[in-house]
Amino acid sequence: MANSQMLSGNTTYLAGFWDDSYKTQLLGIVIAIAGNFLISISLNLQKYTHVRLSRQKDPEPYYKSVLWWCAIILMGIGELGNFAAYGFAPATLVAPLGCVSVIASAVISVAFLKETLRASDLLGGALAISGTYLLVTFAPNISQNITAFKVQKYLVSWQFLVYLFFEIIVFCILLYLYKKKDLKHIVVVLMLVALLASLTVISVKAVAGMITESVKGHLQLTYPIFYVMLIIMVASCAFQVKFLNQAMEIFDATEVVPINFVFFTASAIIAGVIFYQEFYGVALLNIFMFLFGILLSFLGVFLITRNRERKKSEVPFIDIDQVPGQKSMDKIQPDASSISYGSLDAEAKPLGNKDGELKDTASNLLSSHKP
Repeated sequence: MANSQMLSGNTTYLAGFWDDSYKTQLLGIVIAIAGNFLISISLNLQKYTHVRLSRQKDPEPYYKSVLWWCAIILMGIGELGNFAAYGFAPATLVAPLGCVSVIASAVISVAFLKETLRASDLLGGALAISGTYLLVTFAPNISQNITAFKVQKYLVSWQFLVYLFFEIIVFCILLYLYKKKDLKHIVVVLMLVALLASLTVISVKAVAGMITESVKGHLQLTYPIFYVMLIIMVASCAFQVKFLNQAMEIFDATEVVPINFVFFTASAIIAGVIFYQEFYGVALLNIFMFLFGILLSFLGVFLITRNRERKKSEVPFIDIDQVPGQKSMDKIQPDASSISYGSLDAEAKPLGNKDGELKDTASNLLSSHKP
């Protein structure tokens, strides 16, 4: 009788623990999805602001636009939501949910910016949504209270030290190839971003988790490890943005977005598995279905972003200042409606070199053709 009561009590405790753990993780999922949705709105608002300003005769700087600042505020709120989500859900789940931003951005651009809806967009959206469903369904349902003591314990674990050692070696090799050998390959640049992103994910989850515990009443902000992880978070984010901006300058966004999403997600999952041991005790079927959901998300993002046409400049002139070796404030462009289209201006000055050879040759030709 006593044994049955004890078993019943344990079952009730486990059910309550599972329910609380699921609610906490669900809160993290909702916050992450909402944050990524706000980021997609922000990106489209910024794009709309630039398009609208480019159509004005005398456009003002974009940073003077109220709409652009609204987009930046939304971006900040969205990123803050992603940050908070790491305090409630596993890093291996929050990172792949970044595909929500790509899906929402594609939908918003078609609905409000009147961009073309392609068959690959529909297929990619369907795959990404299916992948997101699998991610949420089969994600590791673990409840971790991230405390300063746990973070210190994870930092000195042998598996993380081995992982960090190999990551530093790979990062140094890639940085040498990129800086010294001038190897400007998209994989090299985005691998640098991904290696930094793994540290970002680890530090962001540590900081967010310790803040969450402090809000619950278990103060963690007095421990030095909190500020160490805060410094790692800021530094890794700064260098990550630097290399990502360089990639956007060198390569097209249709290449950078899907490859960066794949690399970032993979590095975040590896970091979550090694540092926070988020797959510990998870069934093999759940792991397989979770990875399959990630694969579907990768394919969806690739299909949505592939072969998108670049926006052509709507400026109806050629700027001589952009021609190497030329210094002029004038713009040139033949007027197709003019009767002099394709001919020289009557008031144009004759060309010539230092010795005046071209000028003399033109004069001789004109005199020889006089009637």
